[in-house]
Order: sequence, then C-alpha cells, then structure tokens
Amino acid sequence: MPEQEDTKQFVADLIAVQQRVHALLLSLLANHDAADEVLQETNTVIWAKREDFTPGTNFGAWACKIAYYQVLAWRKRRKLDRHRFNDALLADLAAVTAEQSDEVERRRKALRSCLDELPEHNRKLIERRYGEDDTVANLAESIGRPATSLYTTLHRLRLSLMDCVQNRMGAEPS
Repeated sequence: MPEQEDTKQFVADLIAVQQRVHALLLSLLANHDAADEVLQETNTVIWAKREDFTPGTNFGAWACKIAYYQVLAWRKRRKLDRHRFNDALLADLAAVTAEQSDEVERRRKALRSCLDELPEHNRKLIERRYGEDDTVANLAESIGRPATSLYTTLHRLRLSLMDCVQNRMGAEPS
C-alpha cells in the first residue's frame, strides 16, 4: 500500500508542475507545438525516472532539469537552423527561467491566499472580471452599478491584493 501512495503522490506532483514545465519549454523553444511535443517527451522521461526522484526534494526543479535535457535532445534531433541559440545560452535561459518560475509559483500561491481572504462579493467581482474575462461594462450592468463606480472598486481591490501579496512574499522565505 505505501508504494501505491508514493505513486499517487508522484502523479499529483507531476500534474502540479505541468504549467511550470510548459512555461520553461516555451521560453526555451519559443514555439507552442514544439513545447507541447517536448512536454510529452519530458513527462515520459519523468515517469521512466520516477524511482530516481527523492521524495521531499524539489520536484519542480527536478522536472525542469529533465525538461531542459529534453530540449537539448529535441534540438539535436531537429538540427535547427543557424539562427539557434548555442547550448551555453540555452543553459543560462533555463536556469533563469527555473529560478523565476519558483518565484511566480510563490506569488500565485500568495495571490490565491489573498483572494481567499476577500469578502465573497469582492472575490466574485475579481473572478468575474479577470477569471471569466468579463468586461467592466457587462459586469456593471449585470450587478446594477455604474461602470465608473465598478472601475474604482476594482482598482481598490487590485491595490489591496497587491499589498497583501507583497506582505506575504516578504513574510515567506525565498
């Protein structure tokens, strides 16, 4: 049974890093189709190497390192044109992107916590405006408020969320 739990945790970790790995691949390949292809190859390699992962270590960093090597392999197979990045630059880009993706993930978690603390009606406004990409005019009409008033409310909510995220980021270790 513990092996089954380990597998479930591994799958959960793999699912959780998909966006991060895909973002890394997009930054290195600058092509959605190529990034999608290499993501699938990366997932296959991650699964094949699952026994090599040490639980309790940074799964995201491990997965991104595998993705980086898959990019190198993909490039070698494709023998890209003369305008390609050299491997040293690609390694630098991968390192910077992996570092930034940790920061982005921390910010995303902080924002989610800050959103959860908002009163429900304010959280719903934010979710409708930005999550559903509703226009302010449509949103104002649907809730019976003037658009100018709603712009002001949304501006205040964004400032409040920005302060909350900055406070949480300052309180969390990097």
